[in-house]
Order: sequence, then C-alpha cells, then structure tokens
Amino acid sequence: MGTEKTSPADGQAAMFEPAGWDARYAGKESVWRGTPNPQLVAVAEGLHAGRALDVGCGEGGDVIWLARQGWTVTGADFSAEGLARAARHAEEAGVAERTDWWRTDARNFAAGGRTYDLVTTHYLHPANGAMVDVVRQLAQAVAPGGRLLVVGHSPTAHFTQLTQMHLRAMFLAEELLPGLPDGFEVLAAQQRPRTLVRDGVDVDVEDSTLLARRRPE
Repeated sequence: MGTEKTSPADGQAAMFEPAGWDARYAGKESVWRGTPNPQLVAVAEGLHAGRALDVGCGEGGDVIWLARQGWTVTGADFSAEGLARAARHAEEAGVAERTDWWRTDARNFAAGGRTYDLVTTHYLHPANGAMVDVVRQLAQAVAPGGRLLVVGHSPTAHFTQLTQMHLRAMFLAEELLPGLPDGFEVLAAQQRPRTLVRDGVDVDVEDSTLLARRRPE
C-alpha cells in the first residue's frame, strides 16, 4: 500500500475541521493567552449577569471570565480536546460550578430549545462565507431581550501570513446582517480597533463586531 500524500490545500482545510483543532489542542502548551476578548468585556460589563453561551470557546478563556462575573456559562466547541482543556481551566479557576460544556459544530448548530441572555462567538471563521448562516442559527438561542455578540477578524492587509482560504473566511460586520432573523435590533455593526502583539511589535487591527438585541416578546 502506498503512502498517501497531503497537499498544502488539505493542510489549510484541516484547520476548519475538528480533527485539525484536536491536533492543535493536544500539545502541552496553551494555544491562547486565556484573557477575555476586549469586545466581550465591553459588552458584558454593562449587562446583568444571567445565562450565556460562548460558541467556539476553545480553551475557555471567555467562559471563565464570564463565570467570574457571575454568569452561568455554557462553552461550546467542535473540538473535544479544546473542551477538555477548557473544563480543566475552569476547575483550576474555581468556576466549574458555573460552567458546562457542549460539543457541537457551529456550522450545523441547533439550539434545541435552549435560550440564553447572551450568545457570543469570537473569531469563528468557517470556510466559504458560511458565517452568515452561523449567525442565523445562533440567533435562535438568544432569549427575548437577550444579546447576540459576534466578533471576527476583519480582512485587512495586516494578516499577510494567512492563506487566501483563511482570508476569504474573514468578514466585515455589515456582511453578517442578512443572517439576523426578524425580531432583532442592531445595536452595533462596525469595525472596532484593537492592538495585538506580533513578533514583539504592536499591530493595529480591526474587529468586525456585530451586536444585536432580540426584542422582548
């Protein structure tokens, strides 16, 4: 039997699938810093703590921060390895009793009757422009009066290290608006500045930020 070769395109596509992220999270080192994303902090600090869902939670940094603010939080991801890490981090942070974990793929997300006061996802970038459909599905999990916060990378020239496949998965906030069902009001759909450090140098980028509120019934 011959050895099957893997093309560069296959390697790119793997980072859009659970197996690729399981492999990434299987190492000893943390993939992310564990600090909360700034757009989440800006929104959640002005809200009364309730029930939250973080989709694409990875190692659980945002879940843990929300739990520390008094929220009851479900972290959802399609990577079993990521969820296992997140659960360990929540235990170490002393917030395990405020968290639970849900293995699900955002690309075919179904709320199943569950609703939350805050549904959030940060830097989730499915291939082929599928984020509009993801927004449509996540909106079903927002309780009346609740918020939906979607934050992603804006396709700017700063991401020179990424492939065209990854760049095409990025989006502008206004491109997500068709995914909002009736009954939602848009509170923000804008590019928000953020500074990150790359190779020891500060780089100014933009977060595509959509914040919408489901009107009370």
